[in-house]
Amino acid sequence: MSMVFAPRMAEAAPSSHAGASWSPYDNNGGTCVAIAGADYCVIAADTRMSTGFSILTRDYSKIHQITEKCVLASSGFQADVRSLQKNLDARHQIYQHQHNKQMSCPAMAQLLSNTLYYKRFFPYYAFNVLGGLDNEGKGCVYTYDAVGSYERSGYSSQGSGQTLIMPVLDNQLKSASPLVLPPRESSTPLTENEAVDLIKDTFASAAERDIYTGDGVEIVIINKDGIRRETMPLKRD
Repeated sequence: MSMVFAPRMAEAAPSSHAGASWSPYDNNGGTCVAIAGADYCVIAADTRMSTGFSILTRDYSKIHQITEKCVLASSGFQADVRSLQKNLDARHQIYQHQHNKQMSCPAMAQLLSNTLYYKRFFPYYAFNVLGGLDNEGKGCVYTYDAVGSYERSGYSSQGSGQTLIMPVLDNQLKSASPLVLPPRESSTPLTENEAVDLIKDTFASAAERDIYTGDGVEIVIINKDGIRRETMPLKRD
């Protein structure tokens, strides 16, 4: 009686690929800066959006106006940034219907913190600077981490050029710590034009060293007369 044996299956060769990892996030780069003065706030961001070593667009605004006295600048993953902006706009519209007025900048700062913290287990990959005028007409800047921890300061920076710009701002402005007692003014002593010139200098410097910052800088100035915008070209390589 003859026996028929099935041919032995060849062992699978080990894969040369370690398995492609997928992430729901991307970092599109870019830098945001804000400076608050006695009666103004200047907030700025570059216009380059990148992924890896590719430039997706050279003319992308990272600044979003929420109210007549409050502006948000965000770097990080721009899909999450857009989602966050739409969320804030919707909540602000509900607030206006209920209270018949626009939300103040300090109230918007708290709302942004709550919104980021609510998503802390799958956070918005967005690093935000909120700037504007408070209820007394003084300039205010609020800086955030990805899960909503925030503080009010006289100046701040977020994004890929933060490590290049913050030392310059610290050297030039040296804002008082919010932990100092008695409390001291967080606004900077610069005039509005001096703050704009300082921001232009910091972006020109950062664009030389950070490949994710460049092409142009959009500058928004908020004061008692309203909001106006300026632009300045940066390196395009």
